[in-house]
Amino acid sequence: MKLLVTGGSGVLGSALCARAAALGWTSTRLLRITNGNPSGPTWDVTTGRIDLSQAGPLDAVIHLAGETVAQRWTSAARRRIRESRVVGTRALGGALKTLPIRPRVIICASATGYYGDRGDEWVDEGSAPGRGFLSEVCQDWENTARQEMPDDSRLVLLRFGIVLARQGGALTKMLPVFRLGLGGKLGDGRQYWSWIALHDLVRVIERALMDDRWRGVCNVVSPNPVTNAQFTRTLGTVLHRPTGLSVPRFLVGWMLGAMGREALLFSSRVRPARLLELGFDFDSPTLEPALDGLLKRG
Repeated sequence: MKLLVTGGSGVLGSALCARAAALGWTSTRLLRITNGNPSGPTWDVTTGRIDLSQAGPLDAVIHLAGETVAQRWTSAARRRIRESRVVGTRALGGALKTLPIRPRVIICASATGYYGDRGDEWVDEGSAPGRGFLSEVCQDWENTARQEMPDDSRLVLLRFGIVLARQGGALTKMLPVFRLGLGGKLGDGRQYWSWIALHDLVRVIERALMDDRWRGVCNVVSPNPVTNAQFTRTLGTVLHRPTGLSVPRFLVGWMLGAMGREALLFSSRVRPARLLELGFDFDSPTLEPALDGLLKRG
């Protein structure tokens, strides 16, 4: 199988390319360039043009590219976050439509931020979108993929939860503080965090590439979301460190602005209904063994 991966230098993209190599597949990263034209598929960030003339026949495309949301959401940052997803997806769809043979399957990333702040409510793929900047971005992102990707390719939209990996991502940012014994809940700690271990996420994408039943929206989260307070206690237990401190809501907002309020304090209790329906078997369905395994491997 020959894959094209956008956002291939990130934590997930790198893990996917490594898995593809282990399976004997060929993976090519879409290279971001500025005023140049090296060989291979390229994305000229100055013009927004994606050139796939040197890509050759593609069996599948995995579209992960997007500006990080882990930054202060100034007006300029909000524009970059949205446009990197919406404009980038539109450009990729246009480029794929020029190919004489379209990829059989296109997998596009999205996020559980789609659901907004839902408190204790369980949500699944059939639930309505929420409110907030991240929800609006996810809605625009998914709608653009539906409108712009080739009609003759099978489209899978994966809404990722918090991805836990031993290197990179949210867990890497938490570990230094927790290892010092300074970790604690955020706000009242009652907000739900829906999470997925990186190795399970890679397995989901592998299955989505191979199985034609996979199409449309799919929540990619463990079936066992936890509150922030539960996450905090569990990580402390795995690290054998105290977690008695807490960060008040106002301090999260003061330090991180709207990004902190939405990404850390919004509650998202997401059920992976479609994964369960398709019979996906999680290697790490519960948090403590997942964290223990990740940190031991690290």
